[in-house]
Parts: sequence; structure tokens; C-alpha cells
Amino acid sequence: MKKTALYDKHVSLGAKIVPFAGFEMPVQYSGVTEEHFAVREKAGLFDVSHMGQFFIEGTGAKDLLQFVTTNNVDVLENGKAQYSCLPNENGGIVDDLIVYKMDDEKYFVVVNASNIDKDWDHISKYNTFGAKMTNASDDMSLLAVQGPKATEILQKLTETNLSEIPYYNFTIGSVAGVNDVIISNTGYTGSGGFEIYFKNDAAEKLWDAIIEAGAEEGIIPCGLAARDTLRLEKGFCLYGNDIDDTTSPIEAGLGWITKFDKDFVSKETFAKQKEEGITRKLVGFELTDKGVPRHDYPVVDAEGNVIGKVTSGTQSPMKKVGLGLAYVDKPHFKIGSEIFIQVRNKNIPAKVVKMPFV
Repeated sequence: MKKTALYDKHVSLGAKIVPFAGFEMPVQYSGVTEEHFAVREKAGLFDVSHMGQFFIEGTGAKDLLQFVTTNNVDVLENGKAQYSCLPNENGGIVDDLIVYKMDDEKYFVVVNASNIDKDWDHISKYNTFGAKMTNASDDMSLLAVQGPKATEILQKLTETNLSEIPYYNFTIGSVAGVNDVIISNTGYTGSGGFEIYFKNDAAEKLWDAIIEAGAEEGIIPCGLAARDTLRLEKGFCLYGNDIDDTTSPIEAGLGWITKFDKDFVSKETFAKQKEEGITRKLVGFELTDKGVPRHDYPVVDAEGNVIGKVTSGTQSPMKKVGLGLAYVDKPHFKIGSEIFIQVRNKNIPAKVVKMPFV
């Protein structure tokens, strides 16, 4: 198992460590609910250094990314980031990712930890454009400072004016005396904040500086469990659960990052799905009775016929109800449809709802 540069820090703070995507990662510190509300109301600090980072450079960099991702890289300006996905040849998803444009011939790509090697091989396979590819995953750390107080806290540590960095934009600056930090207005919690990328040797210094700077505002360390409940309340997809090699971006509600004004892998498949319609769709649902939905629980109709499967589920800390994401067959995926989630052989009624939940 790999460890992030902050592994010893997490252990010293009493974090519960679990294996995740090949890494020993903190799943929680003080408790999921406390960490969840800290991020929604104040601020939380996450070590997400297990994520993968690639640099793609040269005259062919844009053309390569344009062909292997679904979103339109052409619209990116320097200092802007873009959510996208890597489609496979069978109309599924290799991974979802963020593409950062650093300059005209330099892009920074952030991928999921469990898919680093898979993504690298997939992009390399299509690199007939002569782009220079560098896998910096083992050399870089990533901290996410999330929550309504995140900007205020991080601003104490940098001369960069954070209020001038819009959502899904970034800059390179100095934080707590550490230079060449990528400061990105992105995150996976839906509560605002920044993600900062830097070399591993600065990890402990930056972690300590952020915790100290945020003490007054109530910042606390947060683990992967709270990250999961936070992203789920906002309806954000998790690779391996809600999207994978067998799900298309059209089925997953990611048509907004699938642009047909360019050529890319599986374009024809997705165009056909968009034109003819899909037979299943990823939807958000809320239980209308007590119960907690979990990954892989069957979704059934009023007669008990299986019409889908839960991909992510939890008891929402904010709404105090069971909610989740599920692939549901047509016509049951319409907003307002009544469906049932099989929880321990009991069919719990639920309603298909519009996302985000919170």
C-alpha cells in the first residue's frame, strides 16, 4: 500500500486509516457527522494526495486532450480548469478528470487515484500527436480546503487575491512561504473552497499552516467518509460507483461535458444515444420511509420487478433522510417517479428527485 506524504500526520492525529485505491488513507478523525457539518458551516481540510497528476505538454498537447476527452478543450483559456471524462472505445468511461490549461502548450490533468495507471496507458495509446507526457503523481501532494470559511482562512497565508479566482479557475502562487503552488478554486464538496497542489516535501508545513490559520474559524481535519457524504448531497459522481467502463456520460447525466463540435473517442455512440434516447439513466432519489440505501441495493417497481441498482447511498447528515444515486430503467427515471429500494429484503418507497439534494 502507498502512503501520502501526510500519513504520519494522520496517524498522530488519531485518524482511522483504511485502504483506499491502493493507499493508506484517513477515513475519519472526529467523526463523519462532525466533519460533514464543519465543511458545510465552517471549513474542513482534506488530504487528497492520492489523486493522480499528469503534465501534458508540447504542440500536440491540446490535440491529444481534445481527442481523448469528451469536453471541448478549445474553449479553455490560460488559468481555467474543465471537468471532463475519458471515454473508452465501447461507449463507457475510463475515468472522470479535471483538465487545467497552464499555457498554450502545457496542460495539467488530475485523475482518480484508482485509475492512475489505467488513465496513463489509455492517453498514451492515443498519443500520436507527439505530446510530452509526465506522470507527476508520486511527486505531488494535494490539499483541499473546503467550506464557507475556506477562502478567508487560506487568504491569511497568501498574497494572491483569492477573491479574484472564479470557480474552476486557478493561479500559481506562494502559500505559507511555499512557492509554485497551484491554487485552484475547485472541490468535491459543493461548499466552496480551494484545492492546492505542491511538491511532497512541503506537505506537513502547509497542513500545519492551514490548521493554525483556520483555528479561529473552526477548521478541522476531514477524512474520506465525510468527503463521500458531502459529494453525495450535491449529486457528484464517484468513479467506480456511479460511473465506470460500462456507463456512458449520456446515461450518467454528463451530457453537459460531452461536446459534439469536435472529434473524440466514441463520439458516434454518444451522439446516437443523445438522438435516440437512453434506456437507463443515473438519477437522484430520496427514501420516503426510514432506511439507508447502499451501493448495489436493487431498485424495484411497485410490482417488485428489478428496474435498476443503487450506485451510491447514505443517510444525509443535512436532510436526515436516506438518499442516493441509482441507474433506473425507462420510464421510471422521470423526476417524481415512485421507485422502491430493497433494503434487507424490504422494499422501501422512494421518489426520483432533482439534484443537488442539498
